[in-house]
Amino acid sequence: MATAYVLAVDQGTTSTRAVVYDETGRSLGTASRELNQHYPRPGWVEHDPEEIWASVREVVPQSLALAGVEGRQLTAIGITNQRETVVLWERAGGRSVAPAVVWQDRRTADFCRQRHADEPWISERTGLVLDPYFSATKIRWLLDQDAQLRARAAAGDLACGTIDSFLIARLTGGQVHATDATNASRTLLLNLHTGSWDDELCRYFDVPTALLPEVRPSAADFGATRGLDFLPDGVPILGVAGDQQAALFGQGCFTEGEAKCTYGTGAFFLQHTGPRLKPSRHRLLTTLAASGVGRLQYALEGSVFVAGAAVQWLRDGLKLIDAAPAVEELARRSDPEQPVLFVPGLVGLGAPHWIPEARGVLFGLTRGTTAADLGRAVLEGVAYQVADLTAAAAEDMGAPLISLRVDGGMTKNAWFLQCQADVLGVPVVQTPHSEATARGAAFLAGWRAGVWPDLEALRRLSGETSAFTPALDTDERERKLALWHRAVRAVIAFYTPDMTI
Repeated sequence: MATAYVLAVDQGTTSTRAVVYDETGRSLGTASRELNQHYPRPGWVEHDPEEIWASVREVVPQSLALAGVEGRQLTAIGITNQRETVVLWERAGGRSVAPAVVWQDRRTADFCRQRHADEPWISERTGLVLDPYFSATKIRWLLDQDAQLRARAAAGDLACGTIDSFLIARLTGGQVHATDATNASRTLLLNLHTGSWDDELCRYFDVPTALLPEVRPSAADFGATRGLDFLPDGVPILGVAGDQQAALFGQGCFTEGEAKCTYGTGAFFLQHTGPRLKPSRHRLLTTLAASGVGRLQYALEGSVFVAGAAVQWLRDGLKLIDAAPAVEELARRSDPEQPVLFVPGLVGLGAPHWIPEARGVLFGLTRGTTAADLGRAVLEGVAYQVADLTAAAAEDMGAPLISLRVDGGMTKNAWFLQCQADVLGVPVVQTPHSEATARGAAFLAGWRAGVWPDLEALRRLSGETSAFTPALDTDERERKLALWHRAVRAVIAFYTPDMTI
């Protein structure tokens, strides 16, 4: 029997990655390329869709060459992507007609604030909050800036979607305009109860339904490659999921109660709730989890907008380190008596606060503060934010978290993982596969293709794990969290003086 190979395309916020897996779940070849970030105004974040496509065209053949696999040998392709980021393109020819507006973008904050009274019914239907983070307000903004674009959208000349839809259209030569349920659930346009686009929400956000892709399960048929110069025709695309749901799947979190956190540009906590749609009473999101054809699966989610991006800020903005991994040694050299606390609200605060106006703030600077103390404060600030998410989820679930599975670039930092365990008070489980996002996309595609017959077969591919156990006593943990919460309240009060907190 010939070996099965699955290609995963992981299109993220700061880079595009392609990984080739065999049927044992082993990564055979990986290639990646960084993307340029564009900040045309404060709070605005954009990507060039054509650069995104060029990065896919570059890394896919590189990964195949490194794996020693030819395109014709691929059994299936899986796609995972930065969520909420939106692209507008022409149906005829596929040319993008505007910059991609990135999930971090805050330009629609005023729109959301002015319509805050409408949030309860929107949240009940979508599981989301009314925030610039999500796609609908971004699509509306793009169309409102150009009357010609809105007219073309209404006429059906344009297509719109999250990054997965854009890549599917390009990979299939424009034959398929589709998205998966997990990406669709991040738009503010999907009815979470039915798994379908909601006409009333589309009218509310003034988004023509003619723009939107067809919604399919995460493990499903999304067409096949056509007309490409780097892959042969006919390779099926069988798995698609937003990056965080892909990571949940890649971590083997298939059943209720299992939870993971992915530390990339941001930090994203998801806890599986099974077939049960569980509204959050603590400002988390209810979202769809990746699944195959059949019953919808759900999860609770909390998003930290700045995690690895804070380390990038230390590297690129403050020039305190030459490379991101150097932050671990920097933090180890810090003076624990220096009272530096960092609230990493560089692009606003996400769950459970949802304050898009907030910005990053450092507390406790003294003449003795060093670069090492800033490095420690940045890592601690990420860990504290994740602790807020797990505490909210525990309240919603009616049970505390038992352990947290982790993946992403920051999980290579042992100092940070120990800090995270100390702050949470539960073990933090590190898998040998730091990039669960691409792995999840491959698992979905291979599961649909029959490479892996069921979820139990996927569980057996997890491999050995290591755990970081809490070393901080309860009193000290609670003292540190109390200071953190005091700092967050101060940031919110400063940036939203008219709000009651």
